[in-house]
Amino acid sequence: MPLVTSKEMLLAAVEGHYAVGAFNANNMEQIQGIINAAVAENAPVILQVSQGAIRYAGLEFAAAMVKTAADLVNVPVVLHLDHGTDFDQNVRCMRAGFTSLMFDGSALPLEENVAITSRVTEIAHIVGVPVEAELGKVLKSTDNVTEEDVLNAMTKPEEAREFVERTKCDSLAIAVGSVHAMRSQAAELNIERVKAIRQMVDIPFVLHGSSGVREESALEAIPYGVAKINVATLLNQAFTTGIKRGLAESPDEVDPRKILIHSRDEVMEAVRHKIRTFGSSGQVTAAGYRTPKKVFSKAELGEAE
Repeated sequence: MPLVTSKEMLLAAVEGHYAVGAFNANNMEQIQGIINAAVAENAPVILQVSQGAIRYAGLEFAAAMVKTAADLVNVPVVLHLDHGTDFDQNVRCMRAGFTSLMFDGSALPLEENVAITSRVTEIAHIVGVPVEAELGKVLKSTDNVTEEDVLNAMTKPEEAREFVERTKCDSLAIAVGSVHAMRSQAAELNIERVKAIRQMVDIPFVLHGSSGVREESALEAIPYGVAKINVATLLNQAFTTGIKRGLAESPDEVDPRKILIHSRDEVMEAVRHKIRTFGSSGQVTAAGYRTPKKVFSKAELGEAE
């Protein structure tokens, strides 16, 4: 089916007390694995293109792969820009067919973040495209951050209310204890901070850096408005696990397709697990979307003869 926007999808998730998985789409096999998992689970899904994917594949190429995959299935798929760097990039993504945008001004002074986010939402809303913004800052594990650093970077509730009122953003990425690029699930979310922000803001929340968050902690945040949960590092780990398995089973294989199908399968299973964990499995009908008509066949997935 054609791509859909994230606005109705996330509002339905808030109402239904589940979250939609937003999975990073870095290459063809990852996209196939994510889409196949969503179809198998009858779940809405968000495929997001990160800055790394844009540098790796190019904006138009990455967008075209997601759009093609969405056209082949009958579950709702969103094409989302992850951590948009500036106003111009958001405009380029709208032109390329993205159905959900993000401007990440979390590293900027508050007034500059408000100004650029407002400019993005103003132009995006003209054509019905929703915008995610970020307030507070989700730090990176590679920067050797401390618990005090994470606490100091958290979203402030009163500031969040003013930010949303002024920018008119459709969803808000909040910093509440997660850290980007963690390779093990060790972080605990500050649920009291999530609750406090929820008392001030009624739009859907987004959780970045979920690969490093204990699943029980992420689930505890969903009833308080966390409707979009980003997953990236976990999928990269699954992908490389598949490569290692394929090479271990066939060390003399020279056809990369016969190795990469293992990566695709590992990604699919990782996504299915997250979809079930977040409670979005089976939610296509509940959200009013059409039910899926098929799963990719092996031929459509490009499996080697």
